[in-house]
Amino acid sequence: MTFRDRETSRSLIFGKNMFIDEAKISVKSGKGGDGAVHFRREKYVPRGGPDGGDGGRGGDVILKVLHTLNTLNAFRYKEKYVADDGKNGAKQKMTGRSAKDLVIPVPPGTIIYDAETGDILGDLIARDQELRVCKGGRGGRGNVHFVSARHQVPRVGEKGEPGEEKDLRLVLKLIADVGIVGVPNAGKSSFLTAVTNATPKIADYPFTTLEPNLGVSELDSDNSLVFADIPGIIEGAHQGAGLGDSFLRHIQRTKVIIHLLDGASEDPLADFTQINSEMALFDPQLAEKQQLVVVNKMDLEVVKAQWPNIKKALKKRGYEAMAISALTRQDLKPVLWKSLEMVRNAPEIVTEEKIPVYRPEADPMDYTIERIEEGYRVHGKAIERAAQMTYWEHDDSIRRFQKLMTTLGVDEALRAVGIEEGESVFIGDFELEWQD
Repeated sequence: MTFRDRETSRSLIFGKNMFIDEAKISVKSGKGGDGAVHFRREKYVPRGGPDGGDGGRGGDVILKVLHTLNTLNAFRYKEKYVADDGKNGAKQKMTGRSAKDLVIPVPPGTIIYDAETGDILGDLIARDQELRVCKGGRGGRGNVHFVSARHQVPRVGEKGEPGEEKDLRLVLKLIADVGIVGVPNAGKSSFLTAVTNATPKIADYPFTTLEPNLGVSELDSDNSLVFADIPGIIEGAHQGAGLGDSFLRHIQRTKVIIHLLDGASEDPLADFTQINSEMALFDPQLAEKQQLVVVNKMDLEVVKAQWPNIKKALKKRGYEAMAISALTRQDLKPVLWKSLEMVRNAPEIVTEEKIPVYRPEADPMDYTIERIEEGYRVHGKAIERAAQMTYWEHDDSIRRFQKLMTTLGVDEALRAVGIEEGESVFIGDFELEWQD
């Protein structure tokens, strides 16, 4: 048999700003460098023998947490990431340089899914945490590895192993100590501005805040809290009403919830019940999170008058409420220290559960043969990988590939399906001509 070679996010967009909490990217690790087929050529040294060196390893693709990030915006501009290939081997048994790994920064709270299978590959929440999603190909072996007593002049080597390629879906769940929830216009953004250096948009109409805002509050030199203002929770939010459930998942990462009530609302207790119902309908575990109920707008006389009744009603439901005015910054410090106490007593953040998926392990040596219009196509992980790593320009390498086909039984299988002289066999990107 002879051969001839033929190379053959969803994003949430609002106004000028963009907050992206889902993205889809393609990643590919580097190919290994080719092993060298070379013989020592030196004056006065006859029959120097083979001295082809190995190729270097291809670069891995690694996702790494960068704690200063809080959005997946960077993936709006770039969707394909390819690591460098390893360098080829050279004469004098010189090994090619291995490529550097490609490190892709992601914000803490990023969950990585295999876009094709839906499997969770990792949940990155810790500072500088890493996940290798694609392993670089190993370098091919040079002809120095193929010397034997019977074969002292081997014109055979290996090309580098191909890299891996995957489509990934990234989903961000913001990590904060305290999540601020409430109906639109309850004063969440005003509260965040008052206790941190965050500068969210504030106005007297619903849905002023169109994306989560993060802020850090320094209580003293030793204590601080990270707050997240979560927008968009109205009745039916878990089914897509208002801003929908786009931001509800960000509450799942917080340790404590500040439930901010609009004291000037027609019925603050009804608002309280409605928000809790929406969170529970989205994720029953949200109903179990610690809540600090805070009534806002105590600078208004009508709210001051209603406060005793609201406090009494909440106490009957098992909640000790606190009262503030975010506008005048009244009584904010007690709320911050109470929040810190609750955060310290809250359980640690639990990473996304990895549900075991049981699939039959495919034997890499297995293959299938398909009859196509141009001839026959052989599918199989090992045989396709071997074809990519073969030096087709060297007879010894071709013979080595032929031996592999015989070992795997591909020859006999092709004869069994009726292949005839001169017909084409396709393996990966290569076209081979069948000859007995």
